[in-house]
Amino acid sequence: MGSVTTSQIDPPGTVHDSSFLRVCRGEQPAHTPVWFMRQAGRALPEYRALRVGRTMLDTCMTPDLVTEITLQPVRRLGVDAAIFFSDIVVPLKAVGIDLEIQPGIGPVVAKPMASEADLSALRPLEPETDLPYIAESVKQLVAELDVPLIGFAGAPFTLASYLVEGGPSKTHAKTKALMYGEPAVWARLLDQLADITLSFLRTQITAGASAIQLFDSWVGALSADDYRRYVMPASSKVFAGLTDLGVPRIHFGVGTGELLPLLAEAGADVVGVDWRVPLDEAASRLPGRTLQGNLDPAVLLAPPAVVDERTRLVLDQARVLPGHIFNLGHGVLPETDPDTLKRVVDLVHASTS
Repeated sequence: MGSVTTSQIDPPGTVHDSSFLRVCRGEQPAHTPVWFMRQAGRALPEYRALRVGRTMLDTCMTPDLVTEITLQPVRRLGVDAAIFFSDIVVPLKAVGIDLEIQPGIGPVVAKPMASEADLSALRPLEPETDLPYIAESVKQLVAELDVPLIGFAGAPFTLASYLVEGGPSKTHAKTKALMYGEPAVWARLLDQLADITLSFLRTQITAGASAIQLFDSWVGALSADDYRRYVMPASSKVFAGLTDLGVPRIHFGVGTGELLPLLAEAGADVVGVDWRVPLDEAASRLPGRTLQGNLDPAVLLAPPAVVDERTRLVLDQARVLPGHIFNLGHGVLPETDPDTLKRVVDLVHASTS
């Protein structure tokens, strides 16, 4: 397991003595901790009401709104950690990239990157001047939360894919064409994005976040060899740049069953597993590693008996692990009933306490 120090750990009874952080540190928790990717947002009616008339980026840049949205699932669901409400493209917007988050589509970049000349659009992130609202939001949150706050950022590969494709892509063809055809340009792009991502995460941690998760949403499009050659150096740079801050580092990607050992090797303390690989199988690929996951989000749309059965199956598969954080295998679907999420939280806690 990666190195997690105890230099920032407070006495028992504080946030830092939570079940979530105890598992991250390789210690015995009171119960299996549970939180959900995208718990702060789309499935909650109170979130949808708050977002009326506001764009995603404007919401992410307003500390009072970020605080309220991040707190909503903690109040309603009783999860063991909060996930900072933001978007992976916020730091790109902050350094001057012309992009918008379009409803029903996602991030759309006005001028996609296609050559070395385009890299000049990426400048270093200056957190105090580029995104002061991030530190302010985190400070507001940690003053109110009684559970740990997880900071997050998009990984260099996924950010690069948005920049090169101009938006979401099913094939990542332009991304791979640049990666294979102009490897020096690609390496420079990912290195610059690693620096931006690192600054974004360090800002959240120094403001009070207790852990971080690096999301590499699209990296499952790559083979293991390509990941090691073209992506791992940048992701490793991010994780290595956080070591001195002593917080747990979680690494998650979608469709990454064949990449799981490499996600760990890149520097994570905890590896997130999507729903495609059972946790006991993932354990054989990552012996001795604390894992996070991995209920299929679509299961939450099934009848209660099915939800219970599949939740218990994940817990059973996780018994071989040295440490387990219960989560979904991807984000909460918008049509999910919040009461079902609460049901899962209660079942996990009751089954493992």
